[in-house]
Amino acid sequence: MKRLYISDLDGTLLNSDQKVSEFTVEKINECISNGMQFSFATARTVASALQITRKININVPCILMNGVCMYDIAEGKYIKTEYLPAEKVAAIASVLDSSGQNGFMYKISDNKLLCEYTKLDNPEMREFYNVRRERYDKPFSKIDKFSKSCDNDVIYFTLLDTFQKLSKIKDGIEKIGGIKYEFYSDIYSENVYYLEIFSGNASKLNGVNFLRKYGNFDEIIGFGDNLNDIPLFKAADVRFAVNNAKDELKAMADFIVPSNIENGPAKWLSENYIQNERKL
Repeated sequence: MKRLYISDLDGTLLNSDQKVSEFTVEKINECISNGMQFSFATARTVASALQITRKININVPCILMNGVCMYDIAEGKYIKTEYLPAEKVAAIASVLDSSGQNGFMYKISDNKLLCEYTKLDNPEMREFYNVRRERYDKPFSKIDKFSKSCDNDVIYFTLLDTFQKLSKIKDGIEKIGGIKYEFYSDIYSENVYYLEIFSGNASKLNGVNFLRKYGNFDEIIGFGDNLNDIPLFKAADVRFAVNNAKDELKAMADFIVPSNIENGPAKWLSENYIQNERKL
């Protein structure tokens, strides 16, 4: 039986410093050298996700931006991208501009990721910007309004703010139709939430299903921690939640493994991968 082992990054494979520990690198690479097919599914973009996981010998295309993009690391290219229709981009931009909500708008053009932002008006947005620009060399461009930069290359919006502010934006976004969003708390900052908006055709569920067909996998083993991993769990055949996972995800899990700061996924794989392959 051909299996794919796929893990979320933040809160699951990464530690509290947003890094992959040396233990995790060593143990996962040992499993890969013994035949394991391994990848990840994340809300992150190619800029940060590939830098963070560079020491792991990923051998299957990865899922980026909650399923908007499928990226082949070995080939260095996007193999599938779900763009937002121009009319949907205009509708989203109208909601954001009229409410004065700032954030980040992502585009892919000629296999290159671009990120435009309006204003860094809270500490979380400034940290998001600084970390990704300085640590991951992500390209940013400042614009006055989202509505002035609507085109066919837009794939994603990321907003960081309080629950109260983003809840109002979410209510406006829900009226548009034909798009999807993820609304969840930031695991690194208290009282901060993410609202991520993207194509109605994109999700971690659709991303996993794409990889299942793309790699002819018979079974998917998934690891996750947060609410945006619910689609990943729905697509997986066997589900592992780390001990620090949200209660909703734990309720869906077949098994609970140690937390992300205890290297839970890598520890389970190092202890069970070979035995699991023989048994399942």
